[in-house]
Amino acid sequence: MAEEQLKKEDQLFIHLVNTFVQSAWISLGKVKNPVSDKMERNLDQATYYIDLMDMLQTKMKSNLSEWEEQYIIHSLSELKLNFIDEQKKSVEENKEKDEESKQPEKSKVKKDKPKTKKDVKSSKKKSKSKKD
Repeated sequence: MAEEQLKKEDQLFIHLVNTFVQSAWISLGKVKNPVSDKMERNLDQATYYIDLMDMLQTKMKSNLSEWEEQYIIHSLSELKLNFIDEQKKSVEENKEKDEESKQPEKSKVKKDKPKTKKDVKSSKKKSKSKKD
């Protein structure tokens, strides 16, 4: 009976960790959100799940088996590395948006291309034909 209880607790622990890991992957925009069926990035939410797992690891440190300890360490390491990557992407995207917003839109500012002799002749012909 005690062994069954231990197995059940191990399974529940792994399920809990996996729940936080999956939620963090969704928040990092690495996995589709099952509710919206879209890739969405929410770094604040990802931080929350990573912090939860850090807290779990710290609080349960002496109560985890070697395998459980390694499992949570590995999961956290992967998430933290991916978080850093996504954070860099977010900073780059924000810089690009800032640069785009500072530049005038192409449609608003049209540069007149220099007219060639051919363009001038064709426009004269068009204007003559409109007069006739």
